[in-house]
Amino acid sequence: MILITITIIKDNFMFKLFIIINSLFMLLGSSFAIANELNIYSYRKPFLLKPFLDEYSKKTNIKFNVLHLKKGMAQRLLSEGKNTKADIILTVDISRITELKDYDLLKSINSKVINNNVPDHLVDSDNKWVALSTRARIIGVSKSRVNKDEIKRIEDLANPQFKNKICTRKGSHPYNRALLSSIISHNGYEKALTWAKGLVNNFARKPQGNDRAQAKAIFSGECDIVLMNTYYFGLMKFNTKNPEQQKWADATDIIFFNQNDRGQHINVSAGAISKHSKNSKESLKFLEWLTSEKAQKIYSEINYEYPVNKNIKPSGKITIWGSFKSDEINITTISKNAPKAQEIIDKVGW
Repeated sequence: MILITITIIKDNFMFKLFIIINSLFMLLGSSFAIANELNIYSYRKPFLLKPFLDEYSKKTNIKFNVLHLKKGMAQRLLSEGKNTKADIILTVDISRITELKDYDLLKSINSKVINNNVPDHLVDSDNKWVALSTRARIIGVSKSRVNKDEIKRIEDLANPQFKNKICTRKGSHPYNRALLSSIISHNGYEKALTWAKGLVNNFARKPQGNDRAQAKAIFSGECDIVLMNTYYFGLMKFNTKNPEQQKWADATDIIFFNQNDRGQHINVSAGAISKHSKNSKESLKFLEWLTSEKAQKIYSEINYEYPVNKNIKPSGKITIWGSFKSDEINITTISKNAPKAQEIIDKVGW
């Protein structure tokens, strides 16, 4: 009887051990599958994101599932809560990433790699996000109708001599709002309000269209001076699939402004990790890679954006239009002044 009892106990133990081991394998298998897939919620356009995902997948065999959004990311993440599938957040414009931070939707990033690669003014002070590329919001002018030496500073666009010559997209667009926020940060609210009034008085038409539409308006003769982002200029200038856009760019000279004082205003694309990500370690590795030499060259050579990595110089076709001194104000300061900027935009009718 004793032997039989021992045998039964032993068999029961082996059975339990088998169940435990089998469960562990299932758990590990499940974790492995999750770790080989990362879910991205992105404000970036698919064609701008694809080169990075292809390169990283080739390097790591990680598969990406991407949800592309035009707006409403904060609301979606709030509604999904802990059940969200989002691992990585990719945005354009400083205000959009800080909105997610303000709603407590981002996980802290602690990375020596990122700290070594990216300067402090392009990293969130609470380590909730990191800038991955910069883009300059430049002044574009007609090559044939404007002497570019007449414009040195963004403040010059309020001068009456440019009446009926300026075109922009709507002031409430994040790109223009960030520009006005930077002017508030440097010059104060009242001077920024006076500037905005002068700018609007110089409009050749009601604000409309996107950045490419402004270059098209220079080509058609409707406008002489516009605001646009550098990467849009690159996407037009080297657009072999649409030669018409090359003509728009060829009619336009670009001006990096405020080079003798604070420097050219820049905005950022940024990355973060979702607060409820189930794959934080792999997500962080991807963000670190995006600040590496390989990824930073993709930003520069394919997307016509500027590297944030302080050890990487711009490369590719964007070097054709020269280098510039950028404004090194902490990018979060610009975001904090966004509500004041919107108030001015509404006041002046931009």
